[in-house]
Amino acid sequence: MRAAIIGATGYGGAELVRILHSHPKCEVVSVHSSSQSGIEYKNSYMHTQDRTPFVLESIDAYEIAKKADIVFMATPAGISSKLTPEMVDAGLKVIDLSGDLRIKNLQDYEKWYKKAAAPKSVVEEAVYGLSEWSKESVRTAKVVANPGCYPTATLLGIVPLVNKDLIKLSTLIIDAKSAVSGAGRSPSEVTHFPEMNDNFRIYKVNQHQHIPEIEQMLTSWSEEKTPISFNTHLVPMTRGIMATMYAQLKNAENSESIHDLYNEIYEDSPFVRIRPLGTFPSTKEVYGSNFCDIGLSYDERTNRVIVVSVIDNLMKGAAGQAVQNLNIMMGIEETTGLDFIPVYP
Repeated sequence: MRAAIIGATGYGGAELVRILHSHPKCEVVSVHSSSQSGIEYKNSYMHTQDRTPFVLESIDAYEIAKKADIVFMATPAGISSKLTPEMVDAGLKVIDLSGDLRIKNLQDYEKWYKKAAAPKSVVEEAVYGLSEWSKESVRTAKVVANPGCYPTATLLGIVPLVNKDLIKLSTLIIDAKSAVSGAGRSPSEVTHFPEMNDNFRIYKVNQHQHIPEIEQMLTSWSEEKTPISFNTHLVPMTRGIMATMYAQLKNAENSESIHDLYNEIYEDSPFVRIRPLGTFPSTKEVYGSNFCDIGLSYDERTNRVIVVSVIDNLMKGAAGQAVQNLNIMMGIEETTGLDFIPVYP
C-alpha cells in the first residue's frame, strides 16, 4: 500500500511518519503541507534526519493519486471537510484523523465545531473507525473517520457496559484528563509553558466538541437516548489521556463479574489490556504505544461502577489507531507495524 500524509508537520502527522517508516506493508510516498510546500521535511522534525528524505509538497488530489493508494488526513478541523471530497473523486481511500467526518448530523457538527460541515454524501460514506468495535465496516471502507482521542479512551472503557445494557446511561459521568500535545503544535496562551507548567485546569466546560461524537456512538449500542456529562482537563505532561467514568448499574453486580465481562469482550483485541482487579493503569504505562489499558471497580455501597481507561493521545488516540484501521482495510494482521512495547519511564 502506498500512502500520502496531508498535515505531516503536525504531531499526528509526525507520528504517522514514524510508524509507517517501519511498516512492512505500507510505504509513505509523499508528505504534504498547505503552508510549507517545497521545504524538506527534516526541517520540521530534525529527529527524522536521514530517515525521511521527503520534501513537503502542495496538496493536489490528482497528483497525489498518481503515486498513492490511500491518504491520511492529519489536519485540523475544517480542512478535511473540503479536501476529502477531492481525494475521493481522485480515486483515493481516505483515513481522516480530524473531526470533520465523525458526526453524522451536520447541524451538530457545525454547532460544536463552529465550521462548515463536509458534504452529506461524504459524511454518510465515512465509517467510524473505532477499531475494536468497527472491524467489519472498516474492512470494506473507502473513507474512515478516525475517532477522537477522548472518545477512543471513553468508548473503549464504557461500551462493554453499554452494549450489555448494564448501566443507567443518564448517570454516566466522564472525567477526562489530557496531555498538552492534544492541543496540537501551534502554541496558544493556554499551552504556553509558564501558563501550563505546575498547573492543572479544566477547559471547555460542557462545551467540548467531542461530546456529540461520544453521544452519537453510545446511542448505536443503547436504546437509551440521553445526554452525558463529559468534561476535560489539561495536565502538564506531553502525552497521555486518562478517562475516569462513573455510572450507576441497573442491577447489583460484583467486580468479578464485570471484570470477566471485559476480559471476554476484549479477548481478541490485541491493543486493549484489562488490568487485574484492584489495579489501575497510568498514562506512563501506554506511552508511545497503541495500547488502551483499562481498570475497573464496582462499589456495592453506591451500586456504581468506576472504569479507568488510559491511552497515548497521539497513538491510540490518533496515528496508531489510524494505522490499525489501515491494517484492517488491507486485510492484514491489525498489529502490523504497531506491535511494540510502550516507552518507560
